[in-house]
Amino acid sequence: MTGDRLDGRFARLWTASTMSALGSGMATVAAPLYVASRTDDPLTVSAGAAVAWLPWLLFSLPGGVLVDRIDRRRLMVVIDWVRVAVLAVLAAAMVLDRAGVALLYAVLFVVNTGEVVFRTAAQAVVPAVVPRSRLERANGWLGGGTQVMQNMVAGPLGGFLFVVAAAIPFAVNAGTYALSAVLVGLLAGTYRGAPEVGARRSVRAEVAEGFRWLLSQRLLRTMTLLIGLLNVTLTAALAVLVLLATERLGLGSVGYGALFTCLAVGGLLGSAVGDRLVATITATWTVRIGLLIEAGLHLALAASRSAAVVGVALFAFGVHGALWNMVANSLRQRLTPPALMGRVGSTTLFIAAGGNCVGALLGGVVADRFGITAPYWVGFVVAVAVIAVTWRVFNRATVAAAYADPAATRDTAAVG
Repeated sequence: MTGDRLDGRFARLWTASTMSALGSGMATVAAPLYVASRTDDPLTVSAGAAVAWLPWLLFSLPGGVLVDRIDRRRLMVVIDWVRVAVLAVLAAAMVLDRAGVALLYAVLFVVNTGEVVFRTAAQAVVPAVVPRSRLERANGWLGGGTQVMQNMVAGPLGGFLFVVAAAIPFAVNAGTYALSAVLVGLLAGTYRGAPEVGARRSVRAEVAEGFRWLLSQRLLRTMTLLIGLLNVTLTAALAVLVLLATERLGLGSVGYGALFTCLAVGGLLGSAVGDRLVATITATWTVRIGLLIEAGLHLALAASRSAAVVGVALFAFGVHGALWNMVANSLRQRLTPPALMGRVGSTTLFIAAGGNCVGALLGGVVADRFGITAPYWVGFVVAVAVIAVTWRVFNRATVAAAYADPAATRDTAAVG
């Protein structure tokens, strides 16, 4: 790296990430469409959600160990080429009309398993290609590219291409992973966490080491537990949002889709201006205001019958979500020793995914038993409690220390 700017290495990493997001988004849209074209069994259709989430629970933690053991760039390249191969097999089988639902789900399981490890490795690579003072901007660009491609472009494009031919979205996805493999392969340098010293320990011992280090860091520990808890209430809220939109807000399918557009546009705006906003109001107030917005979203969903109010709340939450990810990723990259980067990142992903899984189940149960607005009132109460408990954790002195010289932190790579 030269100077204090984002150079060609980050440009290659960003392009690889953005194109992968486009392909993944199209496959995410096309997969349930293909299943629905083959069967109308609700259990078979809903199994796709399990296939999507299961790898995050099974492979996040061991994946972090792998990321810390070997060169991260090479690992990302291998993962991409494996995903190219399995998607090419799926697309070919579809063209030959030999692709069943079982093959589709098997391929998606492999692809999502790769995504778990690839994302952990990519987050660990960022501090090696980006100046420390530009981590927020880099994470904002990465988040913004994913937001545009995966949540705004991929949906309509994937649906259109599926109508032309079912195999096309999956073939395009294979092409985006191939491009990603080439671009990541062009990154100069080596990206190993730390030289291997002595005998290699068990996966369990290395996972435990990363977990203990994370628990020892009050700021990162709090943010990680928060994202797990708040993902429970957020996913529970989104799981029944379609019912709230149709039964309470009086929206049709287009209006329901527009709510997610508000969320995506807010996320895009937050990604675009986030680094400047964080610099202006500080990371402390970025997090604190974000927690207030979290509570406000649940209150709006619980109490309002206005689609406009809900749309504005989702837009604000989109901005908050982008800023939260930017600050959380940047703080983790600043504080975590290179040798632990994969394991600390994968532990965070594991806890976040666990919250999503619990929330997806909880939302329907609570709404069925207590009414459609009940998940939102629960979310509001939890958010208020979180604000009360954690407000002082995110004080200026604590957060400022995370932005100080990391040498002392990085010299302590192992936790006893």
